[in-house]
Amino acid sequence: MAVDDHRPRTIELPCRLPVELFERDVGRAGKAVFLELVGRQDVDELGLLIREQALQLGAINLSRHRSPWDPLEDCFQRPVGCETVRSRFVAGCSVRRGRPRCIEPGVRWVVLALGLGVALAAAGCGGGQDPGSSPRPTGSASVDDELAVPTAEWATDFSQHSVPLSEFQSGGPGKDGIPSIDVPKFVSVEEADEWLSEREPVIELAHEGTARAYPIQILVWHEIVNDEVGGTPVAVTFCPLCNTALVFDRRVDGRVLDFGTTGNLRNSDLVMYDRQTESWWQQFGGEAVVGELTGAELEHLPARIVAWEDFAQRHPDGDVLSQETEAVRDYGRNPYEGYDDVDSGPFFPVSREDDRLAPKERVVFLEREGDAVVVPFGVLAEQGRVEVEVGGKGVVVEWVPGVGSPLDEPSVAEGREVGSAAVTDAATGEDVPFDQPFWFAVAAFRPDARIVTDSD
Repeated sequence: MAVDDHRPRTIELPCRLPVELFERDVGRAGKAVFLELVGRQDVDELGLLIREQALQLGAINLSRHRSPWDPLEDCFQRPVGCETVRSRFVAGCSVRRGRPRCIEPGVRWVVLALGLGVALAAAGCGGGQDPGSSPRPTGSASVDDELAVPTAEWATDFSQHSVPLSEFQSGGPGKDGIPSIDVPKFVSVEEADEWLSEREPVIELAHEGTARAYPIQILVWHEIVNDEVGGTPVAVTFCPLCNTALVFDRRVDGRVLDFGTTGNLRNSDLVMYDRQTESWWQQFGGEAVVGELTGAELEHLPARIVAWEDFAQRHPDGDVLSQETEAVRDYGRNPYEGYDDVDSGPFFPVSREDDRLAPKERVVFLEREGDAVVVPFGVLAEQGRVEVEVGGKGVVVEWVPGVGSPLDEPSVAEGREVGSAAVTDAATGEDVPFDQPFWFAVAAFRPDARIVTDSD
């Protein structure tokens, strides 16, 4: 069926949207586009459309779909007009390839109109600042070091930074637009079993005699939980764009820090900030990279992604992060449907790429004393057990089957099996801190990492 380039349709996004990047890619299509943004996430799906050059000319209504690759006409469901309760913008776009991906709409904010040649910056669902009014940081070494994200609401000392400020970009929401959980509530394993499925992934943290599970179905909407476990103040973090699940001790030089989301990204990874100094912290690595605390590092605590049924069996008296948060979110729904296609690249730009592995192949990432090692999930699943040396220390990496992907199907509970890993000290058997990111994140942050192969 031919597409009428002039038919008005709504594009509904629930956004992590880098407006500058989107504007650039839409500009290549040569058509003006107006967007209605009604939420906060799922925009990574739009990125997949752009990267595949599917979004080019005509009109697409990004609404609920029957399958990941419905025909184009299935996307054209709902013409809209200005008489609706929300202020709606119409879009004129079309598709070069005939089977774009429709995206389930969100239900939150209507924010933005975007047109060809219209300069917009990071607004999206959480911020709404006027990019033209944002001051440039002081103390920048050069134009290349200038921030391209709003700074008006920040008390950060931008004159101190260990990475180029130009590497930061908006992820769509503004400061705390993706709300951290600061007063977490917990339920029993028995109670949580009513809404968690057997293979559903949770972050398992067993520390100082206390075991807690943090379901990814909740973390995917919040990304940070400020908690205290076994007397230790911790930050439980998850970046869905990099698949990085990291737990940190929140103490730095005797001071307890509380963390929130900046709304910005670097190498497609979550950039956190502490509310005490408003320094910016890279989640990958846990290091302060901008502000007063630049150079400080958070202690990485042993934690891992496991299947819910495994946690429940090992810790029947454990605590489980409750769905009762101060935010209203559709817990259990995956706002990043289809994002972890192994061959697809990251939506947001990264500083380095490395084709030794597929961009979104899951890997076990180990780092110690300046040494970094990667064990691809494919290698680990085949061998079952791998012994490696990292920074002069022997560790054992074991394959753990039965864990579902939270970034695959519309429902987190329905994600395909992707597995997980366990890492212990070869000499003591104690748990060792590690991560399970997508390969592209390691390639960007640690390009010198050694990759374990089948022949090793």
